[in-house]
Amino acid sequence: MIQFAWPYFFLLLPLPWLIYRFFPPSRFNENAALKVPELNDFQHFKNPSRISLPKFRTLLAFLFWVSLLTSAARPQWVGEPVDISKSGRDLMLAVDLSGSMQIKDFKINGKITDRLTALKLVTGDFIDRRKGDRIGLILFGSNAYLQTPLTFDTSTVKQLLMESEVGLAGAETAIGDAIGLAVKHLKNSSAESRVLIVLTDGNNNAGELSLERAAELAAHAKVKIHTVAIGSKNQVVQTIFGARMTQPSAEIDEKALKMVAETTGGQYFLADDSSDFSGIYHAINSLMALEHAFMHYCPIDEVFHFPICFTLMCVLLAIFSFIIRRSLWRL
Repeated sequence: MIQFAWPYFFLLLPLPWLIYRFFPPSRFNENAALKVPELNDFQHFKNPSRISLPKFRTLLAFLFWVSLLTSAARPQWVGEPVDISKSGRDLMLAVDLSGSMQIKDFKINGKITDRLTALKLVTGDFIDRRKGDRIGLILFGSNAYLQTPLTFDTSTVKQLLMESEVGLAGAETAIGDAIGLAVKHLKNSSAESRVLIVLTDGNNNAGELSLERAAELAAHAKVKIHTVAIGSKNQVVQTIFGARMTQPSAEIDEKALKMVAETTGGQYFLADDSSDFSGIYHAINSLMALEHAFMHYCPIDEVFHFPICFTLMCVLLAIFSFIIRRSLWRL
């Protein structure tokens, strides 16, 4: 179905006629140099183009004006209504990009990989499943940045997550600032459920906001926070002295992350391999279950370029008719 976004442009349709009617073209002084009783003897001098071309040019000018007004009125093609699932939930992801996220203590498809790569693979699948949710993305290191505001465009959120790199926001870990930034964008939301998932492998060693104060702000704004600590508790490393057991996640402040989750009504999780990651997201998904509603959306495509092309054709035809008229006069 065709509709016009600015139909009031059609009110200008009679404008050329009004100009011609009230401001007619000035006529030249018709003082003839030769007067004859009749023009029958001069008919063979009359150019045949003067019979057909004026009417053609008038029709062409009319079509030009109509097509120009049609394109100015912004014609749009409205498609069939589409049902969109809407859960009434706003979800923010706060992803740690500090230097420790490049530690390789995760195994995916038999290969050892770093923490951020493992996070991207599992979190990307989680984002794909968030149909009907508005999702936002915060990246933090020494500072916290809003990478994507709350949006239904999950594919863009996923793409920007995949493009993130370790150290992009600094080498340290400002978890408190990331929570504060998320609360700022979630507190005025009208959604039934407002959730923040913090994914980090360190402790709050940068930024202005402490975790205690950040948790209080989130609880006051009724933002539920699920905290996910990333990193293996034990890892065997081969050295020149043989195999040695290490603790890559020794810097994780589990006590503080648990406190944040409990204060806001969320849960704390520890992901020490990719299978744990998937299980954590399934658990979070069950905690965020909401009854889905549907909203209707009609896709709209702009089609103003069609009348514009027709307008250009009218201009070319006018130029062509002028060239023909000049040629006929010279014959």
